[in-house]
Amino acid sequence: MPRMREGGYAGGFFAVFVPSGKPDDGFPGAGLKSGQAAYELPLPPAIDLAHAQSVTIKGMACLFRLEAQSNGQVKVIRTADELIDSLRNQVIAAVLHFEGAEAIDPELDALHVFYRAGLRSLGLAWSRPNVFAQGVPFRFPHSPDTGSGLSEAGRELVKACNRLGIMIDLAHINEKGFWNTTGITAAPLVVTHAGVHAICPSTRNLTDKQLDAIGESGGVVGINFHVGFLRQDGLLEPQTPLSEIVDHIDYVARRIGIEHVALGSDFDGAIMPAELGDAAGMPKLLETLRKSGYDEDALRKVTHANWVRVLRQTWK
Repeated sequence: MPRMREGGYAGGFFAVFVPSGKPDDGFPGAGLKSGQAAYELPLPPAIDLAHAQSVTIKGMACLFRLEAQSNGQVKVIRTADELIDSLRNQVIAAVLHFEGAEAIDPELDALHVFYRAGLRSLGLAWSRPNVFAQGVPFRFPHSPDTGSGLSEAGRELVKACNRLGIMIDLAHINEKGFWNTTGITAAPLVVTHAGVHAICPSTRNLTDKQLDAIGESGGVVGINFHVGFLRQDGLLEPQTPLSEIVDHIDYVARRIGIEHVALGSDFDGAIMPAELGDAAGMPKLLETLRKSGYDEDALRKVTHANWVRVLRQTWK
């Protein structure tokens, strides 16, 4: 909390992730050697539903306990009005997010229960397969076109999220799954944490055509701060300047508009530039953006207004 306050952190997606139990599972640098630029990591196996639900419920309970013990400093957000109120009152707005849909059964019974509990953002896949979609394996250099698209259950999950007002996150999904979703969803397209494939050709980054579709839908891309998804050489080098983040923001803003790019961080899930560190370092990034020509209106859009707009359009 002190570091969030120091950095001016107002809120974000608080992700529940289900590890498989393997060492370093979920870490984008797992299995890589220092200085290794080209890599192809195997796709992790699918996760058992019962295990995923057990871990997810524990993660949710942790978030709700944090909220209860925060003395009013943190609020789990369920509506756009609550989001606006929290930002206005300087309460940390925590959006409950699942990074992958492993905890949801094909019949979608759990989806309705989790929604009632506060789920408002759902990644269809993490970088592994599930009954709904295929995630991208970590590869560099490589396109995000790595496998099959949504299953029939995945298509029904997208429709159900639209009906309930759950934001669909297209981070980690492969390209076919991305395009399947665009043909079904009525909501703006959102990728919470990714980068530009034309700059850094990782499977986790977005092609120009994907960026165009996001812009045309009125959606948003949150730029990932993970150094391996920022750098042209793909190296896991913490001594990566903050200008690399700005390069990705610049690219998206020029191609589809400043209204469609935001901050995606991936704090606690990736290797941050050493200069940034954690949430306390966010003023350094904002100053780098100012020096790069971003005025206060542009900074307002990138830091929070674009997220607020998309969530207001998506949530019921």
